[in-house]
Amino acid sequence: MLIESLPAAATPPPAPARPSSFAIEVPDALLARARAGERAPLEQIYRRFERPVFTLALRICGEREAAADVLQDTMLKVIARIGDFRGRGGSPFWGWLRQIAVNEALMHLRRGRRQAGELPDDGHEPADERALPPPAAADAALLQRALARLPATTRGVLWLYHAEGYTHEEIAALMQRTPSFSKSQLARGTRRLRALLQIEEHDHG
Repeated sequence: MLIESLPAAATPPPAPARPSSFAIEVPDALLARARAGERAPLEQIYRRFERPVFTLALRICGEREAAADVLQDTMLKVIARIGDFRGRGGSPFWGWLRQIAVNEALMHLRRGRRQAGELPDDGHEPADERALPPPAAADAALLQRALARLPATTRGVLWLYHAEGYTHEEIAALMQRTPSFSKSQLARGTRRLRALLQIEEHDHG
């Protein structure tokens, strides 16, 4: 969950990064069979990564139908390109697959640019990126409703930074923007998310 990746206070040293939901080990033997085109290993890979791909796509795109489309497009590309994966430099298979999923989700947002949106400058100073939202964030349902009310681009920055551990430089490259844009959206999104969670907690308390 997004909130679990944040430390319990605003000022302590950074906590160790929370493992990505994609960090699923795939045996070399299984990968070799998949690269050879065997159907059963490809189906196993699909089952292992179906949930993290769908969750990431849902958090970024905000709609289940869009997330299902991203899942399908991601897995089709994984199947088509799995022969290209060589794990150079010790890069894990899950990281390669996650990159495809993120690219597909962001491509979906770019195709629907009118719905993407981002939070404008709210005149506040940059917030502590590790600041913890209110206790209501521990409730997954409240968090999901609050996230859904954020602009898609802002929501994507929050999820990639907090849940998947991407840096601002990496997010900027993925979104074809600047690191400053990523930092500003994270700060504005964090403030807005805190406010929305307080509203959700009050309405459902």
